[in-house]
Amino acid sequence: METEIPAMLTARQLIRPERFTFHSARMRMKHVKKEELAAMDAQSDRCALELSDARVDVLGYACLVAIMAMGRGYHRESQQRLGQVVRDNDSHANVITSAGALVDGLNVLGAKRIALVAPYMKPLTELVVDYIQHEGIEVKVWHALEIPDNLDVARHDPARLPGIVAALDLDGVDVIVLSACVQMPSLGAVAKVEAQTGKPVLTAAITTTYALLKALGLEPIVPGAGALLSGAY
Repeated sequence: METEIPAMLTARQLIRPERFTFHSARMRMKHVKKEELAAMDAQSDRCALELSDARVDVLGYACLVAIMAMGRGYHRESQQRLGQVVRDNDSHANVITSAGALVDGLNVLGAKRIALVAPYMKPLTELVVDYIQHEGIEVKVWHALEIPDNLDVARHDPARLPGIVAALDLDGVDVIVLSACVQMPSLGAVAKVEAQTGKPVLTAAITTTYALLKALGLEPIVPGAGALLSGAY
């Protein structure tokens, strides 16, 4: 969240006049497991309240799996609740979530069958797959990297991703989710995987950036950030 999303907003500043400031509040979590994710989600109200003090224009809840582990469709409940928190603090900021942004981004591309790469352990990845399929999008093939430590997720080398995708059966797949986690670096591999496969490539960070720009009423275009931010959508 604090690396790739600012990088995309900064890249956009090279081609469009808008300028951005970036503010963050942290929810504590060390190991990516269901119990810690639930405890983390419980801190989201505090973070939304803190950020609304800064009178930001839009808030993005960045942990996709924390939302999806809370049950099907939970991003809608989370966005509604956090929206009320900021309104109660006299803020009119829009609230988006990376979980909702990924689902919405897939729908923008008209995705029906996808391939997905995630850093999570298999049980959590299965929750993510179920969540997306409940939204009407088939996950034809998925790969779990099974990285339990949250800091190790951030250290994963994105240069490994093209090889991981090359080993997947992409027959019938129309969109690739290269990273179903905002924490796992992937931006540098997006163009290569699009060229390698001939398919649109999304990441949680890309779809979150798309949702942030749309919430701000700005053209969702970022150079070098894949099909969704190409300007075609």
